Amino acid sequence: MDNQNLFSWQDSRTTTQWVYTFGDGKAEGQAGVKNLLGGKGANLAEMSNLGLPVPPGFTITTEVCTYYYDHGRSYPPELKAQVEQALTYVGKLTGRTFGDAANPLLVSVRSGARVSMPGMMDTVLNLGLNDVTVEALARGAGDERFAYDSYRRFITMYSNVVLDIEHHHFEEILDEYKDRKGYSLDTDMTAADWKAILPRYKALVEKELGKPFPQEPHEQLWGAIGAVFGSWMNNRAIKYRELHSIPASWGTAVNVQAMVFGNMGETSATGVAFTRNPSTGEKELYGEFLINAQGEDVVAGIRTPQDITEKARIASGSDKPSMEGAMPDAYGELVRIYGILEKHYRDMQDMEFTVETGKLWMLQTRNGKRTAKAALRIAVELASEGLITQEEAITRVEPAALDQLLHPTIDPKAERKILASGLPASPGAASGEIVFNSDDAEAAKKAGHKVILVRVETSPEDIHGMHAAEGILTTRGGMTSHAAVVARGMGKPCVSGAGSIRVDYAKQTLTVAGQTLKKGDVLTIDGSNGQVLLGQVKMLEPELSGEFATLMGWADKVPHMKVRANAETPLDAKTARNFGAEGIGLCRTEHMFFEGDRIVAVREMILSDDEAGRRAALAKLLPMQRQDFVELFSIMSGLPVTIRLLDPPLHEFLPHSEEEMEEVARAMNASVDKLKHRARELHEFNPMLGFRGCRLAVAYPEIAEMQARAIFEAAVEAGKTTGRPVVPEVMVPLVMTKAELDLVKERIVAMAEAVAKESGVAVEYQVGTMIELPRAALRAAEIAESAEFFSFGTNDLTQTTLGISRDDAASFLGPYTQKGLLLADPFVTIDQEGVGELVKLAVERGKKTRSNIKLGICGEHGGDPASIHFCQSVGLDYVSCSPYRVPIARLAAAQAALGDKAASQA
Repeated sequence: MDNQNLFSWQDSRTTTQWVYTFGDGKAEGQAGVKNLLGGKGANLAEMSNLGLPVPPGFTITTEVCTYYYDHGRSYPPELKAQVEQALTYVGKLTGRTFGDAANPLLVSVRSGARVSMPGMMDTVLNLGLNDVTVEALARGAGDERFAYDSYRRFITMYSNVVLDIEHHHFEEILDEYKDRKGYSLDTDMTAADWKAILPRYKALVEKELGKPFPQEPHEQLWGAIGAVFGSWMNNRAIKYRELHSIPASWGTAVNVQAMVFGNMGETSATGVAFTRNPSTGEKELYGEFLINAQGEDVVAGIRTPQDITEKARIASGSDKPSMEGAMPDAYGELVRIYGILEKHYRDMQDMEFTVETGKLWMLQTRNGKRTAKAALRIAVELASEGLITQEEAITRVEPAALDQLLHPTIDPKAERKILASGLPASPGAASGEIVFNSDDAEAAKKAGHKVILVRVETSPEDIHGMHAAEGILTTRGGMTSHAAVVARGMGKPCVSGAGSIRVDYAKQTLTVAGQTLKKGDVLTIDGSNGQVLLGQVKMLEPELSGEFATLMGWADKVPHMKVRANAETPLDAKTARNFGAEGIGLCRTEHMFFEGDRIVAVREMILSDDEAGRRAALAKLLPMQRQDFVELFSIMSGLPVTIRLLDPPLHEFLPHSEEEMEEVARAMNASVDKLKHRARELHEFNPMLGFRGCRLAVAYPEIAEMQARAIFEAAVEAGKTTGRPVVPEVMVPLVMTKAELDLVKERIVAMAEAVAKESGVAVEYQVGTMIELPRAALRAAEIAESAEFFSFGTNDLTQTTLGISRDDAASFLGPYTQKGLLLADPFVTIDQEGVGELVKLAVERGKKTRSNIKLGICGEHGGDPASIHFCQSVGLDYVSCSPYRVPIARLAAAQAALGDKAASQA
């Protein structure tokens, strides 16, 4: 047949092309137009162009879906004629006619968005069957049982997908029939049995619908097309798009394809295969198939699928034949095709196939979803095989997926007894005994117990308990709450905002779903998906495999922004260095003040009502603070360390309980009443916008002086012991004017000179500021006259720009992102149009004044891949993030640099 003649109908077309055909070694589309044809349609076209065995068909474009929703669920006027012509084209290739009583063309109708959304939208198989065409199918195949099996499948699927009749109604009829006949499997049913079942199915439809099951094939087809477009807006598809940041405006395509049948007896089959193992990345054909089955049987779980390779069958201990053993010719063809597809797409493929009476047909291929472990191995091996370059390998691994490799995870085979769900605030999993306060957590740790710290919400005073716990569970708070931010920094699993849990501190219990657990009972939390599980669950420890090191080595060869860590403890600093950090971008000194004797001394300082009292308390803190900095400088061994002066509101340090108040009173030799009066004086209605940051250094310069002395004395000592000069970067937080910075800088400079005089060693250093207020961003040009570096504190900059409290935002940010009012949670991914605009402005204005100003970011966004791409685009020198996110940031920074390189070459 002259295929060119089959395409001639399109040449006279003057309207928009809404339909693209494929089949018999030709296609109107190809892989590069997946935005128009959807991923499935584009790849069907591509496989056709490669000459692979693809049942002919056509794709209705994603633009029709957009039109459908923009025009009150109606179609473009030209669509019907284009579909009819495409059906004629497919009919000529198959030698059949759609709707013909003697020789009918049967089709499948499937969705196909531009990105894979497995199981989210609807499919209809065997469309075109009715009371007449089923007999023609039986005659043509010489198999009545196959024809009536296909018809009952069509009625069930069409009724569920298009007519909205629950699938279980049909299953109940079938189960009752099988029980009566003593059958255990659907394959036990004969042609006569299916014929007996069909009237009951049709009666059910008429009862539920008030009219008979549609017999006219064209009516069936348009019903199915409408159902696929309709399923783009079903609840599960909306939720999937929300979870994977897929815009609703993309729409789905509809693929209509000539049916091939895997249920035509023992020489027919259907299956799914990956060209490499999606769990491990091993280069082997991996998948399952079923003899005498259609596609839905493989995933429905009614029959146990069989292994494709003999090796896999032996490994699984199955006594059912593998495809390699049962269908060697079809298996050989599958192996040949998988080689072609992997080489062509240069990536691991996920393929669907059907064998019809011995002939293999390809129904789909797409880049296969894989675990992070598999993604690393596949990327490195494809590069080693020469299929892709090392730079391409770097782009093949999702940076955020590396979290799977950096933390313990729950064994996928383990049973999960789910008690509650919250937000996946910090990845990894942990088991331990429940404790309800930080002192108990610390005591339990010392006694050798593993604990989960359960709090309504955490505060900075919980630092020691969080440090002692295996994981943290809170009933309030969002993804950027105190618990979430600190847990991520520590690399500890955290589930936050588990609102269904009720905590009773007095009784030391938690209650959820009618179940009460007490202190000492064992819980497991999964910070990767937000689940709270009963009891101890088996874990898998992380393995940073050879492929991890190889890929990160390739990534580090790409010139990109430097990656530093947010760290203030020796453990954090060592972890950061092990993960490849190039310095510390944020040392939050306040985190050093909450333990043991320190918190008492800090409270003495805060509650003192004169400078002499404050200086006496600070004198106790100086040697502790100095030793902290010596340890950090020594671990970093000459790498840059940015130390932020004391930042948080003073109320966070104040004693709350009577017992704590008495302890401070004894240390200060003062009355409890006097301390309570002083505490009331310090109370603030809005402490995050209150007496904190550089405002502390302005009112109490002796605090900044003590910290500066500790920094410079530590730099002298660490420089001598390591033999590497330390260049500390002293960061003044929450600056809104140059005058503020100048006042504090004066004290820092004076202290540097004093230490140099006393020690005989002049330490090189820089003084800079944190840009975290809109006014500071706007006045960056004049602030840069005094600041030698800017570090963007985007947590506070987001709060102050959007007027949203990150601790209270969880209750309403969900609806904002669901309704498209915000593209993403602005505390997770930077708001480029607002906060990002201020960052860009500050960068430009700062550089105008000081061309060599050092620029970094140290908020939570420093570890977010999407935000890192933004940081690259505005010209920052480094990002700083929690230690466990350093590898993620390194990979994201390399990808951002490669993206810039590709854009400049385009």
